Amino acid sequence: MSSPRIGITGVLRLWDGAERTGVNAAYARSVLAAGGVPLILPPVLGSSNAGRALDGLDGLLLTGGEDIDPAWYGADPSPALYPPSRERDLFELAIFAAARHRDLPILGICRGIQLVNVGLGGTLYQDLPSERPGPVDHNPAADRTARSHAVLLEPGSRAAAALGATRLSVNSFHHQSIRDLAPGLLVSGTTEDGVIEAVESPAEAPWLLAVQWHPEEMHADGRAPERGLFQALVAEAERREAVAS
Repeated sequence: MSSPRIGITGVLRLWDGAERTGVNAAYARSVLAAGGVPLILPPVLGSSNAGRALDGLDGLLLTGGEDIDPAWYGADPSPALYPPSRERDLFELAIFAAARHRDLPILGICRGIQLVNVGLGGTLYQDLPSERPGPVDHNPAADRTARSHAVLLEPGSRAAAALGATRLSVNSFHHQSIRDLAPGLLVSGTTEDGVIEAVESPAEAPWLLAVQWHPEEMHADGRAPERGLFQALVAEAERREAVAS
């Protein structure tokens, strides 16, 4: 059996006067370390190519990045909204829907958990400090690998199984989060003040897991529990491939 091919959604940026697309290398390194083959899916593919972009892939990783346009969940933009990318929103909503249709295993990270929730009919806090102030700082001025707050994980959940823990200190840099949970999702992790940090599909549904923090940044630490999230994605992709063959 070949190594599972995991599609990773990319960004579109203007760097050094040129339009470029790609991903933070940490995502690709995390998939590689878990035994998968990372393949970048740039938003320039557009929504019309989302289905074809999944041909030959065994799993999907939805990455972090821009705020999602609140128009997708029927809200007016907050003054604190970071500029969204309509091109990326359209592509990722389409590829998420296509991956769900194919029953591909899906892992969402940061923006990814928000995209999953919006794609399934949920809403977001556009800015936690102004809309849901609390004692936990979700966007501290710290290194990307600094563990800044705890996440409480539901015993027996996919998230707890993958991470090997029911309480984990995580790195955090986001100002948006899930507000109204979408139908068909289960909350499997929260902060101590109740902000949703992990969601997943029910046990009988196709494999879906998403987290609000950035586990990919821990790729260089061979003992980091976050590696388990990528291992779980790759293992589910392998299981699905074995069943299909």
